[in-house]
Amino acid sequence: MEAAGFEPSVLALRHFGAAKLWDRRRTRRLVKTAELLMARPDGRLPQKLADRADLVGLYRLLDCERVTHASVLEPHRRLTHATMAAHDGVVLVIHDTTELDFGGVAALGEELGQIGNGGCRGYLCHNALAVGLGEGGRQVLGLVHQVLHRRRVVPAGETPAQKRAHEGRESRLWLAGCEGCGPAPDGRLWVDVCDRGADTVEFIEYQVSRGRHFVIRVAKDRNLEGDDHLGADRIHHKLRSYARDLPVLGTRSLEVPASGRHAARAAAMTVAAGPLRLRASRFARGNCAGMAMDLWVVRVAEVDPPPGALPLEWVLLSDLPADTFERACQRVDWYGHRPVIEDYHKGQKSGVSVEQSRFIEASRLRPLVALLSVVAAVLLTLRDAGRQRDADVRPATDLLPEVYVKVMAARSAKRAREKGPRARPPVTKHMSVREFVVELAKLGGFMARKSDGHPGWQTLWRGWATLQLMVEGAMAIMAIVDERCVHE
Repeated sequence: MEAAGFEPSVLALRHFGAAKLWDRRRTRRLVKTAELLMARPDGRLPQKLADRADLVGLYRLLDCERVTHASVLEPHRRLTHATMAAHDGVVLVIHDTTELDFGGVAALGEELGQIGNGGCRGYLCHNALAVGLGEGGRQVLGLVHQVLHRRRVVPAGETPAQKRAHEGRESRLWLAGCEGCGPAPDGRLWVDVCDRGADTVEFIEYQVSRGRHFVIRVAKDRNLEGDDHLGADRIHHKLRSYARDLPVLGTRSLEVPASGRHAARAAAMTVAAGPLRLRASRFARGNCAGMAMDLWVVRVAEVDPPPGALPLEWVLLSDLPADTFERACQRVDWYGHRPVIEDYHKGQKSGVSVEQSRFIEASRLRPLVALLSVVAAVLLTLRDAGRQRDADVRPATDLLPEVYVKVMAARSAKRAREKGPRARPPVTKHMSVREFVVELAKLGGFMARKSDGHPGWQTLWRGWATLQLMVEGAMAIMAIVDERCVHE
C-alpha cells in the first residue's frame, strides 16, 4: 500500500471514490461519510458522525433510491477483485455466514427474516473475504462479495422437490459467494475455503464442474465409490472411516486458540491424506447432476490433548492433490486461516456496530450495512499489517502519515519519562510497523505483556479511534503555532 495509505481520507477515496450513484455529489458525500466512519468506527451513528450536518447528509444519501447495497459495495468489490488478480501468491476466498440482529426495530416487521432460534429477526449476512498469502505472510485483501439474505418461512406441506426448486434456499448462499467472486485469471491460484456449512453435494458439484479449487471441512459421512481401500482386508465404504484409517504422512504443530477452561496451546497433530471417489448421491438436496467426484481427503488429529479437552480433528475435502506431507500440510494451513473471517464478523458487530443501526426501512438499512462492512474489512488490514514478517523492519511511515507516527512516538516518549530513568527506552519517531501497532493497541487497553501475544481486534479498534482525536489535537496546535509565526 502506498505511503500514508492508512489515512482515513485516503482509504475512503480509494474504496468508495469510484461509486456510481448517478450524481457526483452523492459520491462525494459517500466518501466523506466513509472517511468519518474510518476515523471513528465505534458507537452508534450520532457518535460516529458528531457533526449534525454530516449525520443529516448520510440520512439524505440513504434516502436516495440509487443508493443501494450493491451500488455502495461495488467499488470496494472491484478494487478487491483487481487486487486479487494482481496478487502473486495464493488467494484464499474465505466464505461464511453470520447473523445480523435488527429485531429491536419493530417497524421493519416482515422486511426481516427469522434468525437464531426464531425469536430474533434480521439478515443472514454471507461474506466472501479475500486473503492473500505470500512471502511476507497473510494479508487481508478485502470483501469480494456479500449477500444479505432474508430467511423465508417455509409453508406447511412444501415438498422436497419444491424446496429444491426455491431460489431462496440458504444453501445457495455458498454458490452466490463464489459467483460474486468469479473465476481466477490464468496463472493465478484462488482457493475457496469453507466450513462444514458448505458440505453439500450441490456446492461440491458446483465447484468441480466449474474447475474451482476448494478446501471444505467435512460435516457428513458420505458414501464412497470404487476401490477406496487400504489393502485387501481394509475396504472402506464411508468417508470418515477411510480418512481415519489412512497411514500417517507426518506430524506437525498447530496453534490452537484458547477455549473455555483451556488455554491456547501448540498441539501436536498427525497428518494423513489420500484420494477418494464420492459416490453420486441419490437423495441429494438442491440442484445436483448426480455425478461421482474424484477428490482428496486430508485428516489432522491431535495427539495427547490436555486432560478434559476434546482432541482436535479436521477432515478436509479438496480437489487439489495431497499426495505428499508438504501438500497435505498446505491444505491444512489454508483451512487454518479460516478464523480470520470470524474476526471480520466480530469487526462488523463489535467494531463498527452494524447491528446498532435503527433505520425503520430496509431500503436505508441495507446500503448502510454495505458501507460499514467495507469499513470493517479495510481496518482489518491494519491488524494484519502488524503481523507481517517484515513488520519489525518496515518503517511505519510506509503505511501511515508521518504525523500519526510522530504523535504516537511523542506519546511513547512521554510515558517513558513519567516512569523514570529505569523505564524501557521510548519508541522513537522511526518506529517500525509492529512497534506502531503495539503502541496503537496500548491506546485501546492492550497491556503488551510477554504472554499477551498479538494485539486483538477490539483493542486496536479503540486505539485507532483515540489516535484520530490525538492527531486532530496535534494538527490544531500546529495550526495555532503557524498562525502566530505569521503574525510575528
